[in-house]
Amino acid sequence: MPLLSDHRDGPRDECGVFGIYGPDHDVARLAYFALFALQHRGQESAGIATAARDGNIMAIRDQGLVAQVFDEHTLRSLLGDMAIGHVRYSTTGSSEWQNAQPVVRDDSRTLALAHNGNLINAVELYGELRHQEVPFASTSDSEIIAALLARHEARGIEDAVADIVPRLRGAFSTVVMTDEAVVAFRDPHGLRPLALGMIEQEDGRASYCVASESCAFDLIGARYLREVQPGEMITLTENGFRSRIIGGDQRRAFCVFEYIYFARPDSRMGGTVLQVARAKMGEILWREAPVEADVVIPVPDSGNPAARGLARAAGLPQDDGFIKNRYVARTFIQPGQELRKHGLRLKFNPLPEVVEGKRLVVVDDSIVRGNTTRQIVQMLREAGAAEIHLRISAPPIKHPCHYGIDMSTREEMIAHGRSVEEVAAELGADSLHYLSLGGVYEAIGGSRDEHCDACFSGEYPLKGTESANGKHALEAELPLVRA
Repeated sequence: MPLLSDHRDGPRDECGVFGIYGPDHDVARLAYFALFALQHRGQESAGIATAARDGNIMAIRDQGLVAQVFDEHTLRSLLGDMAIGHVRYSTTGSSEWQNAQPVVRDDSRTLALAHNGNLINAVELYGELRHQEVPFASTSDSEIIAALLARHEARGIEDAVADIVPRLRGAFSTVVMTDEAVVAFRDPHGLRPLALGMIEQEDGRASYCVASESCAFDLIGARYLREVQPGEMITLTENGFRSRIIGGDQRRAFCVFEYIYFARPDSRMGGTVLQVARAKMGEILWREAPVEADVVIPVPDSGNPAARGLARAAGLPQDDGFIKNRYVARTFIQPGQELRKHGLRLKFNPLPEVVEGKRLVVVDDSIVRGNTTRQIVQMLREAGAAEIHLRISAPPIKHPCHYGIDMSTREEMIAHGRSVEEVAAELGADSLHYLSLGGVYEAIGGSRDEHCDACFSGEYPLKGTESANGKHALEAELPLVRA
């Protein structure tokens, strides 16, 4: 059952991972709060696995938010010197318990694994393993990586990782834990984010951790050190950390949509605090498409940073045209037929006193299907808005993502096969402007040759991407054999 927070019809978030080696810390509790900071990256399931040196791996995972899966009792049962954690939005495999992570395998070696990304050759690898009669307990491509590592004949986990990475095609920011170490590795293209942090202790010693975003470090008192480089493996042990390059020299292709939408605004990526970059996107939006208006209204919370930048550049006041109910995500109760037509009001309630008779610039970060945006425009009309000018701090999304983001098919995307003017008419807006791709790269201070913008341009950085199988390919095409 989806949460009511799923009213938003934008791209679904992907996953968040965390790993720590900290013998002097309550590692399960640190993992819990790190995942709490990464909750925006996945709300379907959450899990934590812990291990002691020369001890067993213990794991708890379930569907639901971090605070719903864990309590004091469960955290106290997760003992050990190291931990990994995961929050999930399904991008390969259904939203079912068996697809929750961390994945635990007990083959030639015992390990737990958490993964953010998508393998575009998942069906091929799954077929090879099934031919070898390898059992699986899920339909997630993450278990494919776990099975390859758990069955590998290499004596150490680092050599096993180094050997299998060339076989993996796609996006994989991954943490894996044995009873000896936590190992983190990132695909050679660097499609999905991964960062390294350090917790300093009073006696001068330090523990190290990795996370999808730097905001996880802030919450647990860790210091951001740097990004894990594309094709790099970081091993966390009692002696600190060590680095090894295991991926070939590939074209870098970091997801530009992380800057626009996915990552928390207080996270740092590519040397940029995203709140600053998103405000810059708003400034460029105004430069590209000024309009006669009275007030700037963000769609909360996704449009807030860009709206501030746009209002500042335009010299216009910014106000809250909507009040957002921040407790919607805490209920599983569906509204029922009588209330269903008012569903979006569970999340947003417009303020006629702010918008009535006004020419509005309404700012959001993206539009995919357009259903939510259409309802927002309609609510503002009903509240008395004189004009509605939509400004979107991303280019039109016209192509699906195969690297770890669950987007619509092309046919469901409102920008597919339509001009900007036709989209504006479909949404009921007086005007619409999407930020140009050049404007995005200007705002983040980056270049196209180091990023992936395929959802906008259709230019996929990895060969064979467009023939990749869909989200449910492992369920639809191959038999599932339970371990």
